[in-house]
Amino acid sequence: EEPHGAAPVDFLQQLPSYQSARRRRGGTQERRPAQLGTTGSRGTTARVLLQERDERTHRPAREHPKCMAEKRIIRNSQQADTEHLSRWKKWRRTSSKSLKKALSEIKGLSSYLVLWRHDIHNIEGKFGTGIQSYFSFLRFLVLLNFIIFILMFSFVTLPTIISKYGIFNSTVAYFSPKNIESICTIYEPSGNKGLVYFYTYLKDLLSGTGFLEVTSLFYGYYSIDAVWISMMRYNLPLAYLLATFAYLALSFLWIIKRSVEGFKHNLVHDADPFQSYCNKVFAGWDFCITDPNAARLKYRSLQYELQTDLQEEKLKQKIAERTMKEKMCIYSLRIFINIIVIAILSGCFYSIYRVTVFSQENSNNADNANSPVNLLVQYLPSIVITLANFIGPLSFSFLIRFEEYTPAFEIKLTLLRCVFLRLANIGVLLFSLWSQISNCGSDKCEPCGYNYKLYPCWESDVGQEMYKLMIFDFIVILAVALFVDFPRKLLVTHCSCKLIQWFGHKEFEISDNVLEIIYGQTICWIGTFFSPLLPAIATIKYFIIFYVKKIVLIHTRKPAARPIRASSSKFFFLVVLLIGLLLAFVPLGVSIAYIPSSKACGLFRNFSTSWEVIPDTILQFPTGLQQIFFGIASEAFAVPFFVILCIVMFYVIALARAHKRVVEQLREQLVLESRDKMFLIRKIAEAQR
Repeated sequence: EEPHGAAPVDFLQQLPSYQSARRRRGGTQERRPAQLGTTGSRGTTARVLLQERDERTHRPAREHPKCMAEKRIIRNSQQADTEHLSRWKKWRRTSSKSLKKALSEIKGLSSYLVLWRHDIHNIEGKFGTGIQSYFSFLRFLVLLNFIIFILMFSFVTLPTIISKYGIFNSTVAYFSPKNIESICTIYEPSGNKGLVYFYTYLKDLLSGTGFLEVTSLFYGYYSIDAVWISMMRYNLPLAYLLATFAYLALSFLWIIKRSVEGFKHNLVHDADPFQSYCNKVFAGWDFCITDPNAARLKYRSLQYELQTDLQEEKLKQKIAERTMKEKMCIYSLRIFINIIVIAILSGCFYSIYRVTVFSQENSNNADNANSPVNLLVQYLPSIVITLANFIGPLSFSFLIRFEEYTPAFEIKLTLLRCVFLRLANIGVLLFSLWSQISNCGSDKCEPCGYNYKLYPCWESDVGQEMYKLMIFDFIVILAVALFVDFPRKLLVTHCSCKLIQWFGHKEFEISDNVLEIIYGQTICWIGTFFSPLLPAIATIKYFIIFYVKKIVLIHTRKPAARPIRASSSKFFFLVVLLIGLLLAFVPLGVSIAYIPSSKACGLFRNFSTSWEVIPDTILQFPTGLQQIFFGIASEAFAVPFFVILCIVMFYVIALARAHKRVVEQLREQLVLESRDKMFLIRKIAEAQR
């Protein structure tokens, strides 16, 4: 075997891949043929071959990458081998196959239980995976809000209902005010009494006041210190706070888990522009499309993407050839445009602040409490925020054209500005409310620590603002579909006016629709602490929006001419959603740990802040357990934990860099393999000649 083993080694050393590897190592050592034929290597190779043979033997015939004729031969050989086995092995193999078949059938049946499976599949077939990713994202938010609702209802609302009605022999322990001024405990909800008009109920339903204010929808309804079920004490304030932390942690972990796959895809596939070009040419077609119109649209979108790539290359070449004078002009223009953008954002924020202050000061006027003007005053912040969310993106899209960025960067920068505008508007609204709640001028807050005259139960007031934002956002979505999209469709279809035909059908912009629902989800995350049943409203809202958007897409809109790939869009959706969640942490953290809790309502009236229920509960533990918890919260634990966390982080970063280098080496190996094939083809051609 040695003479036959040496010749191929000499031949393989002539391959381009071997020569490139030698040059990369920088050495001149020759690979010794004797190492390839040692006894140890032969034994290892034999073991590997036996292991692969056993795997092929036990693997079902349909899983082999063979043609049908070869699969039949493999199946017949497997059946022949089975006849020589013992009864015990036959039974094990039969039971294993039966179990796998049962599990596959259960998995197939469970797929039919997936929400909107058939609808999303039809949307994917008609409009491609880009638009399908939006509806899948909407389904994810429906499931997330439903689970948050189950969490809050099970641990907060249900124990309260059980205790108030005395179910399961439960009793109630109400709060006894401790060291609280009597003036701080006055809270008279504006419940409807006597003869009430139907309009009043409608107004209360839209604003969250009246009969809704005294229901379990808002924080002020929960005024129980503990629930006794038989001999077990259920600490409701602690459960309320821990349920809040639980739904925030659940949302964070779920989003991270779903975004990991998209991050891996972007990390690997977007690193090399040439590979991106190859993906568009060889793997860009969406084989899920079944509709001819969608196929033509996909063809145009691929053509547009290739044209965009060429334009970007030309623009990069133009940028490289710019003179110093041209660069100074472009940078000056960009600075000026960014100043305009900052001015637009500042104008939006200041308008929201002034309108919120005006609304809070005038909405509690008893003279016109049931008038339409009062309802308009209450909804002024929501109206101004909606106008800012509409005007801001239009201004950003117009100004970005003069900054001369690449098309891809234009889209990213515009979306970044729109995300900041939408999410920052909520932050400004909450800041405006806090400034009114904590406005202690002329000794307004001296007895209670907050503006108790205007906000006797400020948590319920904040919950009402979040409720109004969610309801108004839902009304705007329905109004745009009914009074804008459908009339525009009828005019374009039945009117031949050139101006109307020039407007044409409105495009279904995926990014705008995603920012719309992420804005609503951020409101839900913030408002759930102040309104525990708000996730139920969000679930119903997104459930209806799914069908509204589906009808609008099929009957009134056309897909965007500049589509987003499903792989990158899913990652973008989750990143923006994660930004919204991180933004929600800030106001909730301030409300829980900084602003004094209401003394007239709620579960935390005996605590200076909502956070104090945690140390108060720990003080009731045994001494040893207290020392463990306080030790975890001390600097002696925090500093080593931070150091270990930094070490783990550096290890993960180093591991990521190593994986990236491996990916680069694999890419180089693919290139070298293609060169090896060309080399072998030339050698075969020379041998034939």
